[in-house]
Amino acid sequence: MNYLTVENISKSYGELTLFENLSFSVHKDQKIAFVAKNGTGKTSILNILSGDDEADTGNVIYRKDIKVAFLSQDPKLDKDLTVEETIFASDNPILKVILDYEHALLDPEDADAYQKAFEQMEQHQAWDFETQYKQILFKLNLEDLNQKVSTLSGGQKKRLSLANALINKPDLLILDEPTNHLDLEMIEWLETFFAKENITLFMVTHDRYFLERVCNEIIELDEGQLYSYKGNYSYYLEKREARIEQTEVETGKAKQLFKKELEWMRRQPKARTTKSKSRIDDFHDIKHRASQRRNDHEVQLELNMERLGGKVVEFHKVHKSFEDKVILDGFEYLFKNGERTGIIGKNGTGKTTFLNLLTQTEQPDSGKIIKGDTVKFGYYTQNGMTIKPEQKVIDVIKEFGDYIPLKKGRQISAQQLLERFLFDRKKQYDFVEKLSGGERKRLYLCTVLIQNPNFLILDEPTNDLDIVTLNVLENFLLDFPGCVIVVSHDRYFMDKVVDHLFVFKGDGEIEDFPGNYTDYRVYEDSQSVVSNTSEEKKDKKAWKKTEDTKLTYNEEKELKNIESKLNSLSFDKKELEAKFNNPDLSPDEINKLSQSLQKVIDDMESKEERWLELLSKLE
Repeated sequence: MNYLTVENISKSYGELTLFENLSFSVHKDQKIAFVAKNGTGKTSILNILSGDDEADTGNVIYRKDIKVAFLSQDPKLDKDLTVEETIFASDNPILKVILDYEHALLDPEDADAYQKAFEQMEQHQAWDFETQYKQILFKLNLEDLNQKVSTLSGGQKKRLSLANALINKPDLLILDEPTNHLDLEMIEWLETFFAKENITLFMVTHDRYFLERVCNEIIELDEGQLYSYKGNYSYYLEKREARIEQTEVETGKAKQLFKKELEWMRRQPKARTTKSKSRIDDFHDIKHRASQRRNDHEVQLELNMERLGGKVVEFHKVHKSFEDKVILDGFEYLFKNGERTGIIGKNGTGKTTFLNLLTQTEQPDSGKIIKGDTVKFGYYTQNGMTIKPEQKVIDVIKEFGDYIPLKKGRQISAQQLLERFLFDRKKQYDFVEKLSGGERKRLYLCTVLIQNPNFLILDEPTNDLDIVTLNVLENFLLDFPGCVIVVSHDRYFMDKVVDHLFVFKGDGEIEDFPGNYTDYRVYEDSQSVVSNTSEEKKDKKAWKKTEDTKLTYNEEKELKNIESKLNSLSFDKKELEAKFNNPDLSPDEINKLSQSLQKVIDDMESKEERWLELLSKLE
């Protein structure tokens, strides 16, 4: 079933043509990732799909009556609403039923309202839906339902917008970098959610593990052409490489044929037969194919790093708190030259505060942080670079000098350096504010690296960078001779770059784990299995003590469960019976109460029968 058809869309900004005559479609149950280099129009395409922008040519056609949800990088939310009001502001009828029920619970004396709300919950089968939407809010750390949207951070707004989209269960969900602003646990939960839910996805993401585990098709925009790959990220890499090799072979053959045909053209035959005219037309096509050249330039990173001395950075019994929130509690650590440290932990556990303490932009409450004399930090922050009005790309780099020093006494001009970071001469004179999000991050990375740091601190460096640039950055960091600290939700990036992890667990507890992120997850899973096995053994030991009861282990658990249910039903029965004391009840209300009471009594009788059956085995 076709959900979305995109026909021959094009988009230009002045002289800059982003793409021309692109066509693709999205069908039910597809989970499609859209990948392309920064600056080639990924976000523009999503804006066209959402209606926030218009294509210069072509059409976007949605199937009639399907429900579509969009998650943008900068969601538009009503700042005057609370988190809960934002969730319930949607047109989902089940959410209205749940809201009425929750209001009825707040006023238990209004029996009519409660009964009506209860029946609506039953009629719409809203109990499971209520459980699921609360789980989504919990998993995305949006538990303060009364918090105003105006007080939320950018990351919280993105998570609220994502929660809204997931709760409303659209037929088609269109996402722009869904893993940005999520911590690692949230990303892994979202992966599992998308894998099991029957939801159709079209998304832009650079998260390679997410691509691998969620997507069943990848559409790539490369050199102005769209290519579709029916498979996950590994399949895409394999087939893409084969496609590029085949194109190079065909281009080589076209070049050989072009030389041969060029000689024929230069002879300029006098007799122009129909056959020769056809050959002339073919010549122009061959010339075009022979002149095709891939624009596969990659970012080139090079540093004139000052050598680190014996002392790098030392933490001695460092304490840091904000009111009742403990970040560091007597933390001690000595950084050594060449360390590659990853930092993970839930949002709000103090990762960014730790980096600010390290770079001495914040001071500890007590303890000492000693920085070596030769240490020069390069700090790539989440906030990015400060954009000055009408500042051009070239001006950003020239603030550091017209010539930048490289290794072995060499130097490079600001223009040449920008070309290494994939900003051609024309792009260098664009205003910074016109760059795409990924291009700005690439320029910011350039400004951090040209200061020749020997201790790199990267706080979420992968946000908005394309996969090609990420691969280059990863390889650069592997060869970087100084210290590296990385805070990232990109598990692939962490696995490739870091040697050990600081795991921020909250309340000042930090675990130093010797390995990368996947190693840590394997360790955590094994600990969970050990813990569960231990608990199971305890349960079984307790059960063995009553082995003479002739109940199986599962029956023992069932007996306890039934006893709990009977207590709950008994409470419900008393509540309903008390309502009959109201002399103002109408005949209809009495009838409804009677039906509810009878349902509770039937349920109690059924459970009591099973309870007696299990008890008989104890005799």
